[in-house]
Amino acid sequence: MKKIAIIGPECTGKSSLSEMLAKHFNTTWVPEYARSYIENLRGPYQQSDLLKIAHGQLRVEDEWAKDANKVLICDTNLYVIKIWSEVKFGSVDPEIINHIQSRKYDLYLLTYVDIPWEDDPQREHPDKREYLYSLYYNELKQQQVPFVEIKGSFEQRRKNAIQAIEKMLVR
Repeated sequence: MKKIAIIGPECTGKSSLSEMLAKHFNTTWVPEYARSYIENLRGPYQQSDLLKIAHGQLRVEDEWAKDANKVLICDTNLYVIKIWSEVKFGSVDPEIINHIQSRKYDLYLLTYVDIPWEDDPQREHPDKREYLYSLYYNELKQQQVPFVEIKGSFEQRRKNAIQAIEKMLVR
Protein backbone atom coordinates (compact mmCIF):
# COMPACT_ATOMS: atom_id res chain seq x y z
CA MET A 1 0.00 0.00 0.00
CA LYS A 2 1.18 3.53 -0.84
CA LYS A 3 0.58 6.43 1.53
CA ILE A 4 -0.19 9.95 0.32
CA ALA A 5 -0.10 12.88 2.76
CA ILE A 6 -1.87 16.09 1.86
CA ILE A 7 -0.40 19.01 3.76
CA GLY A 8 -0.38 22.78 3.62
CA PRO A 9 -1.70 25.85 5.41
CA GLU A 10 -5.22 25.93 6.77
CA CYS A 11 -8.06 26.51 4.34
CA THR A 12 -6.23 25.31 1.23
CA GLY A 13 -8.60 22.51 0.24
CA LYS A 14 -6.87 19.53 1.88
CA SER A 15 -10.03 17.82 3.10
CA SER A 16 -11.94 18.33 -0.15
CA LEU A 17 -8.99 17.04 -2.14
CA SER A 18 -8.58 14.04 0.18
CA GLU A 19 -12.20 13.03 -0.18
CA MET A 20 -12.17 13.46 -3.96
CA LEU A 21 -8.94 11.46 -4.36
CA ALA A 22 -10.26 8.65 -2.18
CA LYS A 23 -13.35 8.41 -4.40
CA HIS A 24 -11.26 8.52 -7.57
CA PHE A 25 -8.90 5.76 -6.39
CA ASN A 26 -11.69 3.78 -4.68
CA THR A 27 -9.95 3.82 -1.33
CA THR A 28 -10.20 5.31 2.14
CA TRP A 29 -9.01 8.67 3.39
CA VAL A 30 -7.90 9.61 6.87
CA PRO A 31 -9.58 12.76 8.18
CA GLU A 32 -7.72 15.36 10.22
CA TYR A 33 -7.92 14.18 13.83
CA ALA A 34 -7.21 17.66 15.25
CA ARG A 35 -10.59 18.97 14.13
CA SER A 36 -12.65 16.55 16.25
CA TYR A 37 -10.19 16.74 19.14
CA ILE A 38 -10.39 20.54 19.35
CA GLU A 39 -14.19 20.49 19.01
CA ASN A 40 -14.35 18.46 22.21
CA LEU A 41 -12.07 20.71 24.30
CA ARG A 42 -13.64 22.92 26.94
CA GLY A 43 -11.12 25.70 26.43
CA PRO A 44 -8.29 26.73 24.12
CA TYR A 45 -5.83 24.04 23.12
CA GLN A 46 -2.40 23.95 24.75
CA GLN A 47 0.92 22.75 23.41
CA SER A 48 0.49 19.48 25.31
CA ASP A 49 -2.67 18.86 23.27
CA LEU A 50 -0.58 18.70 20.09
CA LEU A 51 1.12 15.50 21.22
CA LYS A 52 -2.29 13.98 21.96
CA ILE A 53 -3.47 15.09 18.52
CA ALA A 54 -0.35 13.53 16.96
CA HIS A 55 -1.06 10.22 18.72
CA GLY A 56 -4.69 10.34 17.60
CA GLN A 57 -3.74 11.12 13.99
CA LEU A 58 -1.35 8.16 13.87
CA ARG A 59 -3.89 5.84 15.49
CA VAL A 60 -6.63 6.82 13.02
CA GLU A 61 -4.20 6.48 10.12
CA ASP A 62 -3.27 2.96 11.22
CA GLU A 63 -6.94 2.01 11.59
CA TRP A 64 -7.96 3.33 8.15
CA ALA A 65 -4.93 1.75 6.48
CA LYS A 66 -6.49 -1.66 7.06
CA ASP A 67 -9.31 -0.79 4.66
CA ALA A 68 -7.24 1.01 2.02
CA ASN A 69 -7.21 -0.15 -1.59
CA LYS A 70 -3.59 0.20 -2.81
CA VAL A 71 -3.47 3.87 -1.73
CA LEU A 72 -4.20 5.55 1.61
CA ILE A 73 -5.00 9.26 1.40
CA CYS A 74 -4.10 11.18 4.57
CA ASP A 75 -5.69 14.59 5.11
CA THR A 76 -2.68 15.94 7.02
CA ASN A 77 0.19 14.31 8.86
CA LEU A 78 2.64 15.20 11.60
CA TYR A 79 4.48 17.82 9.53
CA VAL A 80 1.34 19.92 9.96
CA ILE A 81 1.45 19.45 13.73
CA LYS A 82 5.18 20.24 13.78
CA ILE A 83 4.77 23.52 11.91
CA TRP A 84 1.62 24.37 13.88
CA SER A 85 3.57 23.89 17.13
CA GLU A 86 6.56 25.92 15.94
CA VAL A 87 4.37 28.84 14.84
CA LYS A 88 2.01 28.83 17.82
CA PHE A 89 4.37 27.83 20.65
CA GLY A 90 7.91 28.29 19.33
CA SER A 91 8.92 24.66 19.83
CA VAL A 92 7.96 21.06 19.04
CA ASP A 93 7.70 18.09 21.37
CA PRO A 94 10.63 15.75 20.54
CA GLU A 95 8.23 12.81 20.40
CA ILE A 96 6.47 14.42 17.42
CA ILE A 97 9.84 14.71 15.65
CA ASN A 98 10.57 11.04 16.41
CA HIS A 99 7.21 10.00 14.94
CA ILE A 100 7.87 12.07 11.82
CA GLN A 101 11.19 10.32 11.33
CA SER A 102 9.70 6.86 11.80
CA ARG A 103 6.69 7.34 9.47
CA LYS A 104 7.24 7.25 5.75
CA TYR A 105 4.90 8.47 3.04
CA ASP A 106 5.28 7.73 -0.64
CA LEU A 107 4.12 11.16 -1.79
CA TYR A 108 3.21 14.53 -0.33
CA LEU A 109 0.73 16.86 -1.99
CA LEU A 110 1.40 20.42 -0.83
CA THR A 111 -1.66 22.63 -1.23
CA TYR A 112 -1.13 26.25 -2.15
CA VAL A 113 -2.99 29.29 -0.82
CA ASP A 114 -4.62 30.36 -4.10
CA ILE A 115 -8.16 29.49 -3.04
CA PRO A 116 -10.32 31.86 -0.99
CA TRP A 117 -10.16 31.88 2.80
CA GLU A 118 -13.28 30.58 4.55
CA ASP A 119 -13.87 31.50 8.16
CA ASP A 120 -14.03 28.64 10.61
CA PRO A 121 -13.74 28.84 14.41
CA GLN A 122 -10.72 26.50 14.33
CA ARG A 123 -8.77 28.49 11.74
CA GLU A 124 -6.29 31.00 13.09
CA HIS A 125 -4.10 32.62 10.44
CA PRO A 126 -5.87 34.14 7.42
CA ASP A 127 -3.06 36.69 7.10
CA LYS A 128 -0.17 34.20 7.33
CA ARG A 129 -1.06 31.67 4.66
CA GLU A 130 1.75 32.60 2.26
CA TYR A 131 4.25 32.52 5.13
CA LEU A 132 2.94 29.16 6.34
CA TYR A 133 3.11 27.77 2.81
CA SER A 134 6.79 28.71 2.66
CA LEU A 135 7.38 26.84 5.94
CA TYR A 136 5.78 23.68 4.52
CA TYR A 137 7.64 24.01 1.24
CA ASN A 138 10.99 24.48 2.98
CA GLU A 139 10.31 21.58 5.36
CA LEU A 140 9.60 19.20 2.50
CA LYS A 141 12.67 20.38 0.59
CA GLN A 142 14.85 20.00 3.67
CA GLN A 143 13.53 16.49 4.41
CA GLN A 144 14.03 15.50 0.77
CA VAL A 145 10.71 13.71 0.53
CA PRO A 146 8.78 13.35 -2.74
CA PHE A 147 6.22 16.12 -3.12
CA VAL A 148 4.12 17.92 -5.70
CA GLU A 149 2.70 21.40 -5.31
CA ILE A 150 -1.05 21.54 -5.86
CA LYS A 151 -2.26 24.90 -7.19
CA GLY A 152 -4.97 26.47 -9.30
CA SER A 153 -8.68 25.86 -9.70
CA PHE A 154 -10.32 22.87 -8.09
CA GLU A 155 -10.25 21.07 -11.45
CA GLN A 156 -6.53 21.82 -11.94
CA ARG A 157 -5.81 20.62 -8.40
CA ARG A 158 -7.79 17.43 -8.97
CA LYS A 159 -6.07 16.72 -12.28
CA ASN A 160 -2.55 17.43 -10.95
CA ALA A 161 -3.09 15.39 -7.81
CA ILE A 162 -4.42 12.39 -9.76
CA GLN A 163 -1.51 12.59 -12.22
CA ALA A 164 1.03 12.78 -9.38
CA ILE A 165 -0.45 9.73 -7.65
CA GLU A 166 -0.73 7.73 -10.87
CA LYS A 167 2.89 8.54 -11.70
CA MET A 168 3.95 7.43 -8.21
CA LEU A 169 1.99 4.18 -8.56
CA VAL A 170 3.79 3.13 -11.75
CA ARG A 171 7.25 3.59 -10.24
